[in-house]
Amino acid sequence: MAHRSFLPGARAANIIIALGAFALGWAIYVRYALLEQSSVGLACRTLETMTCETRALVIALFSQSAFGIVALVAALLQLVRPSLVMFTLALMATCMGLVIYNNSLAGVAGGLLLISFARPWRGARG
Repeated sequence: MAHRSFLPGARAANIIIALGAFALGWAIYVRYALLEQSSVGLACRTLETMTCETRALVIALFSQSAFGIVALVAALLQLVRPSLVMFTLALMATCMGLVIYNNSLAGVAGGLLLISFARPWRGARG
């Protein structure tokens, strides 16, 4: 029995694109509005707001390469056993990792996601 390669359908692709665009937009907002603004950093020294807590959390995560590690692990799982959910999670983590200073690991994860399109997919219909 021949297996089709991993390729999401039209409806699934629209959802994946929307979630990937959301993750990319969130990462761009966090990087350019919260992390790189010196005025936000200075204000966060005296204030404790949700913005400052988000900024501190993102700084702690990217200093430990968490975005890149999550992207790489999810992309490896996607490569081994393709699924729509894992592809979506890997794509979102890769988008965040590429924008928020975890370029090396997230770049490898992006390459693995591209390779995963050549893998046979058991969830294929028909």
